[in-house]
Amino acid sequence: MRVGILGGGQLAKMSALAAYKLGLNINILEKQINSPAGVMTKDDFVGWVDDDNILKSFSKNCDVITLESEFVDSNRLRFLENIGKSVIPSSDTIELIQDKFIQKSTFKSFGIPLPKFMDVTSKNEYHRVKELLKLPFVLKSKKLGYDGYGNAIIKSESEFISAFDNLTKRHSTLLAEEFINFSKELGVTVVRTVNEIKLYPVIETIQENSICKKVIAPCEINEELLKEAKEIAVNCVKSVNGFGIYSIEMFLTKNDEIVVNEIAPRPHNSAHYTIDACITSQFENHIRAVLNLPLGSTEMKKPFAIMINLLGKRNGNGELLNYNEVLSDPDISLHLYGKSESRIGRKMGHITIIGNNKTELLNRAEKIEKLANI
Repeated sequence: MRVGILGGGQLAKMSALAAYKLGLNINILEKQINSPAGVMTKDDFVGWVDDDNILKSFSKNCDVITLESEFVDSNRLRFLENIGKSVIPSSDTIELIQDKFIQKSTFKSFGIPLPKFMDVTSKNEYHRVKELLKLPFVLKSKKLGYDGYGNAIIKSESEFISAFDNLTKRHSTLLAEEFINFSKELGVTVVRTVNEIKLYPVIETIQENSICKKVIAPCEINEELLKEAKEIAVNCVKSVNGFGIYSIEMFLTKNDEIVVNEIAPRPHNSAHYTIDACITSQFENHIRAVLNLPLGSTEMKKPFAIMINLLGKRNGNGELLNYNEVLSDPDISLHLYGKSESRIGRKMGHITIIGNNKTELLNRAEKIEKLANI
């Protein structure tokens, strides 16, 4: 069997590794040659989904096609479906997710708890938005937002006007959202086939400059909140008729209320810990799900896991310059993504450690992350 992946970055690379473990073949489509996933296969197609001919060539021998980013135009996924290809997640699902206003409107219609939100079409709407959402509020691009790109926290009219101008350069349409004063950020990864739904543990994510920096698995909150988070996550996936793998980001407010931030219809950075910590990684279950194969166990091997992203600390070559120091702790698992260029704040890899004592694991992982020269 052969899986086609639209995109050749680190998520595609780790998905491909999981597919190779199962004896499957992989096609990669990416805009540039020598992408992290592309270098792993002879079936590396260079181009993008707006080219009918390259899309036909890429997909010709694929049993199923999936993606590593929700930013693929849903109409191009529909093109693949119209020539008889199985695409998971489907064009209809992606259409409901990739525009965040449509995504939130869909969730709202299913009774999923959300921050207040509204459409924003003009720089003259500051007072209307302020009246409904109060200060501060968040201004967002409806599409193409990730890792803090496409978002701005608004505390004044001048900030609103400036952010409106900047964000509409990224994407022409915006929405505004209530600012949530949260106590924790939570994540739940759900994997779904036509026969099964399985969930990974509820985790806590810790952000740095709007990028996920640390993950603590599982999140230590009471059983009632854990149950609620899982139920909300499953409802999010069902509301968009989703199949495959999905990660749902949530806020836990200081009043112990859970509200959904957003959903990602693909493997997610916050679930990288599953490679080392769980019986079946998110990437293997992603591949199993798109092929409608039986899902693997999502149980953890040890009581706790800590994952820390290795963000670029310099601009230049993407090579890790001190392997000996980073590998000095024998229980640390190192994952580098094979990116040729490092930039300050860019996700270059991650480390994971699993064990029985959360505080000890966190201290050891933080020590190694500080050493990493990448």
